[in-house]
Amino acid sequence: MVGSLPVANVQALASSYSGDVPLRYLRPELLSEEVLVDESLQIPTVDMRKLLVDDDEMSKLHLACKEWGFFQLINHGAAEEVIEKMKADVQEFFKLPLKEKNAYAKLPNGVEGYGQNFVVSEDQKLDWADMHFLQSLPASERNMRFWPEEPTSFRGTLEKYSLELVKVSNCLLKLMAKNLLINPEQLTNMFDVGRQAVRMNYYPPCVHASKVIGLTPHSDFGGLTLLVQVNEVQGLQIKRNGKWIPIRPVPGAFIVNIGDAIEALAAEMGPDTRVNCAAPGFVPTHFAEFLTKNAEIKKGIEDKTLLNRLGTTKDMAAATAFLASDDASYITGETLVVAGGIPSRL
Repeated sequence: MVGSLPVANVQALASSYSGDVPLRYLRPELLSEEVLVDESLQIPTVDMRKLLVDDDEMSKLHLACKEWGFFQLINHGAAEEVIEKMKADVQEFFKLPLKEKNAYAKLPNGVEGYGQNFVVSEDQKLDWADMHFLQSLPASERNMRFWPEEPTSFRGTLEKYSLELVKVSNCLLKLMAKNLLINPEQLTNMFDVGRQAVRMNYYPPCVHASKVIGLTPHSDFGGLTLLVQVNEVQGLQIKRNGKWIPIRPVPGAFIVNIGDAIEALAAEMGPDTRVNCAAPGFVPTHFAEFLTKNAEIKKGIEDKTLLNRLGTTKDMAAATAFLASDDASYITGETLVVAGGIPSRL
């Protein structure tokens, strides 16, 4: 199986290079996209404490999910000391010498650990960032090989932090379910709050910041993403109506990305509406061209699929049409995996 190709550590690169940014990090295609400078245009701020007692705040939550897909959550109930300790430990980890951080480097075929986003070709554009990705829940699926032992408090802090996130996520999903007039268990089961991953990103300063990007534009398909910034430096942008909006982080808030699936539910749901999800396997699209153009990677995926082929848009359309049809009138709250028999864990 083909793994991620090795690339330079960005933190080390930023501290040592002089002159022009290496070509693979330059993103001229993004320079033409409009960024709004209207300070009054911001994602909604939702007060968790008010959600429990205030119908107007519940309406604000529903509008945020339906029209934005993002909001800043204040008074969320997560222990402030745990969040602050997590932020401090993450900063201390990224300050470690490169040799020590590389002790937790990703394996060639893996996704967990320290390094960069998956790199599949020598000409793939690169993010100006390093990252550390960990499976945090369920505890039985943790790979402690990738959990830093320095700083010494890191593992214990992440344990506490992950449990705080579960509490906030559970509460939010139940409140969203109330807005959608569905059984809260349907939503919590659909998005499996018990499964959690934590991604820590480090974006080094760049003297040509306008020419690089920390994280390639993307959308999150699944459930909730709770984002915490370790400082108040403005960096996150979201795209709305074709334009990028810089987000000013509210101190102490989680920035919540509800994901495409929940956003679609919020936009379409009404009382007595069936809710199901078709979970696609690997389907060649223009978003995945950088993978399907690599014959070795393409064959590797096909070989791991019981039907020995990639999916097609017709496969997905047929599954979606079935779930929307009268033949599925007594099916709700289910996820139909349309993946040709590919194992859920490769």
